[in-house]
Amino acid sequence: MLFNSLSFLIFFPVVTVLYYVIPGRYRYLWLLAASYYFYMCWNPRYALLMAFSTSATWLSGVLLERAPQLRQKKAVVAVCFLVNIGILAGFKYFDFLLENVNTVLALFHLRLIEKPFDVLLPVGISFYTFQALSYTVDVFRGEIRAEKNPLRYALFVSFFPQLVAGPIERSGNLLRQICTVPQTVKPDYREITGGLTLMLWGLFLKMVVADRAAGVVDAVFAEHYLYQATALWAAALLFAVQIYCDFSSYSTIAVGAARVMGFSLMENFNTPYFAVSIRDFWRRWHISLSTWFRDYLYIPLGGNRAGRLRWYGNLMVTFLVSGLWHGASWNFVAWGGIHGLYQIAGDLLAPWKRRFEKRFGVRTQCASYRLGQILVTFFLVDLAWVFFRADSLPAAADYLRRMFLRPDPWTLFDGSWYSWGLDIKETHVLLFGLLLLFLADLVRLRRGQRFDVFLEGECLWFRWAVILTLLFSTIVFGVYGIDVSQIQFIYFQF
Repeated sequence: MLFNSLSFLIFFPVVTVLYYVIPGRYRYLWLLAASYYFYMCWNPRYALLMAFSTSATWLSGVLLERAPQLRQKKAVVAVCFLVNIGILAGFKYFDFLLENVNTVLALFHLRLIEKPFDVLLPVGISFYTFQALSYTVDVFRGEIRAEKNPLRYALFVSFFPQLVAGPIERSGNLLRQICTVPQTVKPDYREITGGLTLMLWGLFLKMVVADRAAGVVDAVFAEHYLYQATALWAAALLFAVQIYCDFSSYSTIAVGAARVMGFSLMENFNTPYFAVSIRDFWRRWHISLSTWFRDYLYIPLGGNRAGRLRWYGNLMVTFLVSGLWHGASWNFVAWGGIHGLYQIAGDLLAPWKRRFEKRFGVRTQCASYRLGQILVTFFLVDLAWVFFRADSLPAAADYLRRMFLRPDPWTLFDGSWYSWGLDIKETHVLLFGLLLLFLADLVRLRRGQRFDVFLEGECLWFRWAVILTLLFSTIVFGVYGIDVSQIQFIYFQF
């Protein structure tokens, strides 16, 4: 079930109204049933897989509190990780592994291994697996107590707003809120209106901006060898817009839907394209995943505490695994590796950069310097996005090569732009959406306020003007389609 679908438009109000109507002690059971129904609308059989992962991690938490010795606790965590990561690897990486094994066998002219069965990747498996595993580690570390009620814990893993594409919640936040569900007596008007505002903003980002930018991105990336440099640059820039709006829209809708029901989820994005460095970008992009890798992989590996070479190695391992998490393909691994190299290069060049700035008296506390940092960071991030979007490593390399060959900037002014996937009207709508996105992110950057919080502090006429503009734009200019593949969220595949 997609957030931008008619079925969700019916499902969500029904779930919310009944959530507030039924007695408090039954509310978490109702949300659990609704969450599993939400997931089973995609494929009922894979709900059993989620239930198994839930049972394994819940049982691990109980056993961790009962285990008297540290050695036994470590054994429980190890078995839990092996089971859950094994399931994730089997469904997500089996084909990738088999393909690479056959590539090696072919080099030695050996018989290739035939694919024994076809596996359909369960939607959201990477998200709920990581969320469940973080609970096990938190219990092991003593940061939380094990949840004795398996149904409350099952709701923590399956909570439908953030189930299939995050944010990846921590047990210390969401599970504790679930345990206080019976204390919720009546709906809060401010929470409901703020949540609905976030949901509307998310739908606008998805249907008006992201899906419209996809028109150019899909057309150019599909046959990039037919286009000149300007079209390739335009598509690469618009993919940066598309993936940001597409992914942040899902997180925004998820946070808004949870807020309507009185839950507070963590923010997943904080103006990432205003980042002044690659390190700063990863503090702002997919925050729930980047902090997950920091807390459960990077720091346990030693972080930056074991010497510079070890630190660089830990960085590369973390980013390579992050790339592999995004998809079973070498271009995703390359994308992660590029970001790791960016951070290593940034650290190595930092002393030279400081000497240069001191030698030539560069003013580092002015707006123009910060703007330069933002533009350089965005340029580097956008180059790496080519590997993320391309179908393969060779395709990404060829795309980048063609971006720097035979520049033709005049095509921006001779009407060629309108042959890249969008006509004049569609282009103007996209530009309007980008303007609103820029203003919203600028407010977030300067005032530190999320979109709904900002509107709550404004005059009534202004709030309604913005809300009606978003509602009208989404209804009239939103991209609709019968084929689910045209409108699904990008991160569903991860």
